[in-house]
Amino acid sequence: MFIGSLTIMQATTSIHTDLFFVGGGHTHTIVLRKIGMNSLPAGVRLTLITNLVDTPYSGMLPCHISGLYDFDQSHIDLRPLTRFANCRLVMDEVVDIDADQQMIYCRHHPPMRYDALSIDIGSTPGTVSVPGAREYAIPAKPVPNLLRAWHRYLESLDQAQSATIGIVGGGVGGVELALNMQVRLQQSVGSAVNVHVFHRGARLATGRNPMTQRQLARIFRDRSIHTHLSESVCAVEPVADGAVQVRCESGLKVTCDRVFWVTSASTAPWLTRTGLSTDKAGFILVKDTLQTLSHPNVFAVGDVATMVNHPRPKAGVFAVRQAPPLYHNLQRYFYGKALKPFKPQSQFLNIIDLGRGGAIASRGWWSAESVWFRHWKHRIDARFMSLFDQFPPMDSGSQTAPGSDTMMPHCAGCGSKVSSSVLSRALHRARKDFPEMDHWPNPVKVGLESPDDAAVIAMPPGKLAVQTVDQFRALVDDPYVFAQICVNHCLSDLFAMGATPQTVLALATLPYGTDAIQTETLYQLMTGTYQALAPSQTWLVGGHTSEGPELSLGFACNGWIAADTILTKKNLRPGLGLILTKPLGTGVLFAADMQRAAKGRWIAAAVASMMQSNQQAAQCLQNHGAVACTDITGFGLLGHLHEMLPTGMSIDLNLDALPVLPGVYACFETGYLSSLHKRNQQVERHVQTPAHHHAYPLLFDPQTSGGLLAAIPQDRINDCLENLKKQGYVHSRHIGNVVPAVEGQAPFTIRG
Repeated sequence: MFIGSLTIMQATTSIHTDLFFVGGGHTHTIVLRKIGMNSLPAGVRLTLITNLVDTPYSGMLPCHISGLYDFDQSHIDLRPLTRFANCRLVMDEVVDIDADQQMIYCRHHPPMRYDALSIDIGSTPGTVSVPGAREYAIPAKPVPNLLRAWHRYLESLDQAQSATIGIVGGGVGGVELALNMQVRLQQSVGSAVNVHVFHRGARLATGRNPMTQRQLARIFRDRSIHTHLSESVCAVEPVADGAVQVRCESGLKVTCDRVFWVTSASTAPWLTRTGLSTDKAGFILVKDTLQTLSHPNVFAVGDVATMVNHPRPKAGVFAVRQAPPLYHNLQRYFYGKALKPFKPQSQFLNIIDLGRGGAIASRGWWSAESVWFRHWKHRIDARFMSLFDQFPPMDSGSQTAPGSDTMMPHCAGCGSKVSSSVLSRALHRARKDFPEMDHWPNPVKVGLESPDDAAVIAMPPGKLAVQTVDQFRALVDDPYVFAQICVNHCLSDLFAMGATPQTVLALATLPYGTDAIQTETLYQLMTGTYQALAPSQTWLVGGHTSEGPELSLGFACNGWIAADTILTKKNLRPGLGLILTKPLGTGVLFAADMQRAAKGRWIAAAVASMMQSNQQAAQCLQNHGAVACTDITGFGLLGHLHEMLPTGMSIDLNLDALPVLPGVYACFETGYLSSLHKRNQQVERHVQTPAHHHAYPLLFDPQTSGGLLAAIPQDRINDCLENLKKQGYVHSRHIGNVVPAVEGQAPFTIRG
């Protein structure tokens, strides 16, 4: 059994440098693993920004398309990898970089400042110049979009007798996709599968040797794949019944169910605005040291980069080979040593998977086809993926960077307060991001705008004050996201009582670091705070900020309520049904996450749930006659239910109805539990007959920013659930009923 608490690894040194990795490409994944094995100099904080928590491995993608490999076999989970490397994980899409100001701009986060940067965001197929391609063709990248479209297409063929697809682009990527898609489609509809490949070149697999090209031409003929060579696609147009037509400059027209776009690589258009050195196609130009030509503190690798002295094809093999030199040059960069040049090999082994039977291996002018080459490729790919499956223990030795204050003792008491300059700069920047606050009703008489020893707030006439406080250590290492989770968690106490939030006081602890580092951390923290407070127009009026070994945050929340509208826990009576508005399982998921055993997509789903405010749910429950309510947090579902239960009442609880986060049962089955689970399980003595049910442990799992549990009249439950789901609480469930107690029986009856 594995027991964990909700925390992150403690920092042991003051942070003085921020290194950001943008993109979770193959090079970065290997570099992060190397850092986990042998860390960078002390005081360097690592952050990975990616919009994919599961990064696809290009070597296995075709066989995942054909069904040979499942999702986990063909994807690298970045969540356990970043935890192994002690690297913060920020889930977002980068949309711009200002290389001169050293700022990163994301779609959903506030700007982030870096000291050093590495970019590995890959490439995308170029579709912009062909009319209709963007709207009606499916690009091969981003891979998650391709896979979603592919699986939707397979589902649509459930009763179909035939299938027809088009692939634009006959390079190696298009060839492998055509062969493997054909295999999978034949499994679905039989032999009536038509695959059309449109290629501008005179031969398939442009760039490969003539022998490989002849072998592929023969295989395509033998498998009846329609090859349209020397054809330039000029339009993709919709036709009847959702099909699309591919039109070529020669006049050729082919109607397909779906069209997949696998043309030559292009890059993100925003890269040309960054101030970084780029070529005419927009790829970042780098030196032999993998540094950009224009900014020595910015590195670029993988498909997004072009080595000026050694240009190579955009192929995964080169991205993998760039990882060791990038890792070593980052080491040398932070130690102030001269960087070493890297020269990639001019030739490389390429293995083309044929979908079934075998593979073609080629190098230079040599090429051969064999079933053994497919086995060989499988071993190579499996060995590579095993690097990210089980991680060895981290090296306990530490490295010290020049100028690091590792041995400097940090003060306690008021000597641990964050400097006033950090506070003023961070709060000023964060406040500027929310100009809409200028139009809110303002009850604050003395607050952040004119700081004093305490805040002064005007209460609405005739209302009662409602107050609560909570604080905890960071359970995610993205301060912007963590702040939103913490705000939602703390405000839920007010929402559960039917109160209107008015003001909050923040209690924050920032990791030891320079003023610049702490300013950036506090800025992200306060921007996330304002973001979560905005829907309820709640004012941040002050607080206390100190420094310590790890990030923590809490809020003292203040609100108001009318005396006759207070919702308490103690109004349960027969005839009431119990509604839970959010899924359970955050405790066990983050316990597993501490051991690098939780999949990234599980944690992403948990974070999305925790970032959802209970404000609208509370209003909906009140509108449907809620007479008692609480929020599910540290005591777990059964612990909070026990708090609600008055004498003479009993609860009939349906385990099958409990909403559950993805991955929870897998974590329970492996033996993971939150450190609070055993304590919460003490309430088990009030259960009539403990159930042998896979959902039973959920009753004792502590929740962070959990849902509301409300009792409403049973005749209003269906309407309430319908309205909750319309407002985004899609996991809301009717989980049980209040019934009269039976003498001699425990108050909780568990069924399911």
